[in-house]
Amino acid sequence: MVVFEQIPQKWINAYLLIISWYAINYSISTIFEYKLFNPSNYILWNGLYMFEILCILIFLTFLYANILFRFHRSIQIIGHLAGISINFFIMGSVSYFLESYLEGDVYFDDWIISLKELLSWDMLRFHDQYIITVFFYYIIKYIESMTIKEREKTVLALKNKEMELSLLKSQINPHFLFNTLNSISTLIHFNKDKARKMITQLSDIFRYAMDSYGGQLIDLENELKFIDNYILIQKVRFDDRLNYIKEINPDCMHVKIPPMILQPFVENAVKYGIGPKDDGGTVKLIVKPIIGGGVYFEVSDNGLGINAPKVLDGSSGGIGMKNSDTRLRNFFGPASGLKVKSTKNGYKVSFIILKQK
Repeated sequence: MVVFEQIPQKWINAYLLIISWYAINYSISTIFEYKLFNPSNYILWNGLYMFEILCILIFLTFLYANILFRFHRSIQIIGHLAGISINFFIMGSVSYFLESYLEGDVYFDDWIISLKELLSWDMLRFHDQYIITVFFYYIIKYIESMTIKEREKTVLALKNKEMELSLLKSQINPHFLFNTLNSISTLIHFNKDKARKMITQLSDIFRYAMDSYGGQLIDLENELKFIDNYILIQKVRFDDRLNYIKEINPDCMHVKIPPMILQPFVENAVKYGIGPKDDGGTVKLIVKPIIGGGVYFEVSDNGLGINAPKVLDGSSGGIGMKNSDTRLRNFFGPASGLKVKSTKNGYKVSFIILKQK
């Protein structure tokens, strides 16, 4: 009984619906035969026995279809063709037993003749019983799969929003804000124009971050402006120790990417690769098309690499790189996951966005 209690209600409802239909069907055909052709009690009993066998076969057909569903479609087709034949064989044999065998036709040839006679309009009746049951099964599985996909989309959307929110909390690094404000405070006494420009750049960064909380993809062009402001602010602090090179293919300027997806990689390069290095270094951003469609992204530096004193993560909370990898996979699939390479000559993070169909 415990096994039956675990059966989802939708399958129980489908089973009850099918047998209710056949209960009406068998009742009408049996009563008509009893009233019009053969008013014997065994006709009514035969109809009941056939219906009972059918109820069992419908239940077994559901189980059989559920087993076949785990295999490739070609196996399912072959399996259901075999199922139709077995269903006909069983129902035909039961019909022969109730209508012919008990009347004295007890030989093997009689059974064969009975089955051959059913290979006509009656055969369609027995085949329909199997086909309708399987049809119900696949309709329910289709609805179930669509429901699961919609639920997964909803969960994914919620996760993306949560991630975008954590992005605002983590990727605008508090240390970056502190250092920027400290640089502005220093510049006010020596170069007010440069201080005002730096304030404008900082406000642009925060405005972009706030506008990015929506889960929408944005043009690469907008992301590059954000990165440019970030680098300009950092150059005030590092001066000539920080160089920035962009190799952006013009055809890629309007490719859609998640907002602030490049920021943790650039911050890694500046904070952990170039920053601790006495003579500084260069951060390089490459965006170019790839053969077959899609775009290749790469952020690299010639900083400390594997000699960096801290794991390169891109956020004070330790979730920047993980966030970026998860967001890329959620938006574009597993093939867009991050690829990281660290050597003694520097650090490189890359990913691809395949052409969307």
